[in-house]
Amino acid sequence: MTIKNAGRLRGCLGVIDGVASLGAEVVRCAADAATSDPRFPPLDPSELAHLDVEVSVLGPLERIDPLSPEAITVGRHGLVIEQGHRRGLLLPQVATEWGWTREEFLRHTCKKANLPPDAWRSGAQVYRFDAEVFGD
Repeated sequence: MTIKNAGRLRGCLGVIDGVASLGAEVVRCAADAATSDPRFPPLDPSELAHLDVEVSVLGPLERIDPLSPEAITVGRHGLVIEQGHRRGLLLPQVATEWGWTREEFLRHTCKKANLPPDAWRSGAQVYRFDAEVFGD
C-alpha cells in the first residue's frame, strides 16, 4: 500500500507473504501505511482530501543473479534484497519515478534493507517480481 499526499510519499507498507485474504491484507496494510510507517508521523485527518492511494499486488518472487544484465528490467520488475535478518523491497514503479538505472535500483533496495549499497554484489540474495498496480 502506497499513500501519497499531493504527489509526495506519505506512507508505504505491505506484506510479501500475506496470511489473510487479499481484501483483508489491503485493509490492514492501508491502516499500517497511514499510521505505522516509521519514516513518517501518522496521517492527520486534515490530509485526507489530498491523498492518493496505490495498491500493488505482487507476483511470485524469483531469485536472480543480480550481476546478469538481463535479470532486471527497470520499470517492469520490483526487487527484494535479503541478507541475514534484513530485507528491503522496492516496487517496480519506484525506479521509474526516480529515473534510476538498474544499478541505482539495486543500491537503493540495499539501503532500504539497511544494508551497504553494494550488498547485492557481495552475498545478499536478490529476488525480482512483477506487480499489478491499482490506484485512484
